[in-house]
Amino acid sequence: MINKTDSGLGLGIDAGGTQTRWALAGADGDIVAEGSVAGLSALHMNSASGQAAMQATFAALAQAALVHGQPQRVCAGLTGFGGDSALPVQWLAALLGMKTDSVTISNDVEIAYLDAFQPGAGYLVYAGTGSIAAYIDPQGAFHRAGGRGVGLDDGGGGYWIAREALRHIWRREDEAPDAWRDSPMAHAVFDHVGGSDWSYSRQFMYGSERGVIGQLALAVAASADQDPAAHAILRQAGQELARIAMALVARFGVRPVALSGRAATLHALIEQAMRATLAPHVPLQRHTVQPHYAAARLAARHRLAPGESPC
Repeated sequence: MINKTDSGLGLGIDAGGTQTRWALAGADGDIVAEGSVAGLSALHMNSASGQAAMQATFAALAQAALVHGQPQRVCAGLTGFGGDSALPVQWLAALLGMKTDSVTISNDVEIAYLDAFQPGAGYLVYAGTGSIAAYIDPQGAFHRAGGRGVGLDDGGGGYWIAREALRHIWRREDEAPDAWRDSPMAHAVFDHVGGSDWSYSRQFMYGSERGVIGQLALAVAASADQDPAAHAILRQAGQELARIAMALVARFGVRPVALSGRAATLHALIEQAMRATLAPHVPLQRHTVQPHYAAARLAARHRLAPGESPC
């Protein structure tokens, strides 16, 4: 266990729709502790109940991290964050017993990019609950394609896969009631949401957090080898991810593309379809991103520079 007076610790946080992961890094970059708490997104800031949930999640994270040591800086990535609120910084600083200028929150994808590439070196396509293609140019400016939110697009992400599956199932039910009984995907999806009656799907889609909905993609992937509809949805997911990658290629030129995120690993079909859709001269590689590690190391690296943004 790390002594709480250790001044070399940096705390990194990766807050996504499904879970929020944290890590503590020492001055040498070694990860000394890590854990996870409930998922978060910037959308929590849009309501009083969401803000209360964010504060509670931050409190659980702080309690777990402080057991291992007192961090001197915090670098946090929050999905959907646009820098338009100082409250999350204030909450984290208070819970951790730190000054606000020692806490930096940015979009989670910026940190994930720096885990995969040096600025200017490539494009990151991240498929989690949502999806986005990111590029940080040599001057440090952040550029994106996609990542507009699951209500608008985020094609190829877990939420999109779940929504496409339920849309397909219920359209088939409109045309042929009880058609779901012959669909492995429908069986897997209805098992996940709780039942085959429309009320279960309705409650799941309109009463669940976005990260919870995104987890339904696991059921779709599990049935893809038996159900042509699930197979087609995952293939289209890969095509959607290729589309946002090629949007950046068209704007900034050919560079390697790194594919990352949990949704990208649901089934081999996704990566296969993405490779087949990308232009032949665009290299694609898989990258297992650990943005909470990258954030922790960035925080530890800047521990002696108060006021400087670590991420």
